[in-house]
Amino acid sequence: MISNLIWWVLVGLIAGWAAGKIMKGGGYGVAMDIVLGVIGAVVGGWLVGILGFQAGGFISTIIVAIIGAVFLIWISRMIKKA
Repeated sequence: MISNLIWWVLVGLIAGWAAGKIMKGGGYGVAMDIVLGVIGAVVGGWLVGILGFQAGGFISTIIVAIIGAVFLIWISRMIKKA
């Protein structure tokens, strides 16, 4: 249980940080980066699943989480502009 929580926070931190760098925004702060990364992992897993792929292992999980977090940042910026 605790190890799963640590895993998700680690993945979320890495994915949120990388997504922030990719999207070149002002940043949301460490806490929000973790939240975006964890939610991004879920969204990314869903998007990758729709495309018929499957992520397994640490690196592919990070990549999927980054894709999801980038997608979330992009959506939030589109909503903010509207």
